[in-house]
Amino acid sequence: MPMTKSAGGPQGAVDLKLDLKSSYESAKKLQDKDSGFLDGSPSESPDSETTKGITAFQTLVHLVKGNLGTGILGLPLATKNAGILMGPLSLLAMGFISCHCMHILVRCAQRFCHRLNKPFMDYGDTVMHGLEGSPSTWLRNHAHWGRRMVSFFLIVTQMGFCCVYIVFLADNLKQVVEAVNSTTNNCHYNGTVILTPTVDSRLYMLAFLPLLVLIVLIRNLRVLTIFSLLANITMLVSLIIIAQSIIQGIPDPSHLPLVANWKTYSLFFGTAVFSFESIGVVLPLENKMKDARRFPVILSLGMSIVTALYISIGTLGYLRFGNDIKASITLNLPNCWLYQSVKILYIIGILCTYALQFYVPAEIIIPFATSQVSKRWALPLDLFIRFSMVSLTCILAILIPRLDLVLSLVGSLSGSALALIIPPLLEITTYYSEGMSPITIIKDALISILGFVGFVMGTYQALDELIQSEDPLTFSNSTIFIQ
Repeated sequence: MPMTKSAGGPQGAVDLKLDLKSSYESAKKLQDKDSGFLDGSPSESPDSETTKGITAFQTLVHLVKGNLGTGILGLPLATKNAGILMGPLSLLAMGFISCHCMHILVRCAQRFCHRLNKPFMDYGDTVMHGLEGSPSTWLRNHAHWGRRMVSFFLIVTQMGFCCVYIVFLADNLKQVVEAVNSTTNNCHYNGTVILTPTVDSRLYMLAFLPLLVLIVLIRNLRVLTIFSLLANITMLVSLIIIAQSIIQGIPDPSHLPLVANWKTYSLFFGTAVFSFESIGVVLPLENKMKDARRFPVILSLGMSIVTALYISIGTLGYLRFGNDIKASITLNLPNCWLYQSVKILYIIGILCTYALQFYVPAEIIIPFATSQVSKRWALPLDLFIRFSMVSLTCILAILIPRLDLVLSLVGSLSGSALALIIPPLLEITTYYSEGMSPITIIKDALISILGFVGFVMGTYQALDELIQSEDPLTFSNSTIFIQ
């Protein structure tokens, strides 16, 4: 099983997401090529009897860190958009539903593996076989579109992650540069930070473009795992420092609303789904375990830990900074060298993560494109597509420079489909012909409807906020901090 990275989902463990791609022959080739990455063993075929699996503890670690990324930094603002009571309760419900949908995907994949005598079934293949067994003739005849649909949403998700990273890089670097003259060694200094205005944050995004282009030219997966390790270390250290910062000096929360306006709740939904966007890693992890029978327990435990962390960071961050909370909690940190170093560490981590997130859509699109031309033009076309894709993410980030809106859009557009809409429908198509309880059918329908409503409302609200905002840069790029 190749190593992967989550999201967002997204986001945290940058060495887990590479298994998400479920498209064409490139996914199968990558699976054979790098199946030994997680345990350090040489590459072996998936059905090899000598393949070493990972332990339950290793699976738990990969699952937890596969959920921790930039999404967790936006949860305090998401809690504000839901309310100090509704936010934590909604995160708890979202964590439970996401975990349930992951269990559904695992059960369906296991069923098709046994039925078709296959050692491994990825997300796209599971959906395709689910449609092949559906009672609808039209769905059976168009089952291959299920795999393509998953690949499409996966590309949208991963490219969305890349857009989020560019906005995050620009926001944090801009704040570090503007506050460098007023940065002190005293993290408890009480006073107004006087910033030195610099260029527009969109120019920071353009400044990162050449570096990002150079990074994505790295096509060796083993080299990328070095970036993965570096990103994991920097993000872990940063999260520890952030956590100890927000638990200090929490003011009286009585003035905070228990339930926020329903219009902003849809923004919360998108950000929350973005944060729980790790459904694509569950099948590779389950396939790689030494004892796959223990995976459901590990999955439940891992998602419980992740949900608890999300609720803690989201609630405490909102309690600490109140209505002044920004799109990323790093933008609220005091301007002392300790917390400025956190932003720098996260910038390094996100730069490394960008290449890994980019690897997934690149391995879906590029092999298909280069197969249409002669070998002479394969390499030039490969480089052109990489440059075009990076430029596209930069352009989209410039057009939507508000980090909170990018998070919500990505979560609402593709996260809802992959994490909430498709798995319940997959369960119905898989087991309907064998007889299903009406309660189960109603439950699956309600989850899919919830995902679809979140998809529509979250996307609409994010776009509406963007259109109505007179100055789209004010919110996410306002870096003045008063402690």
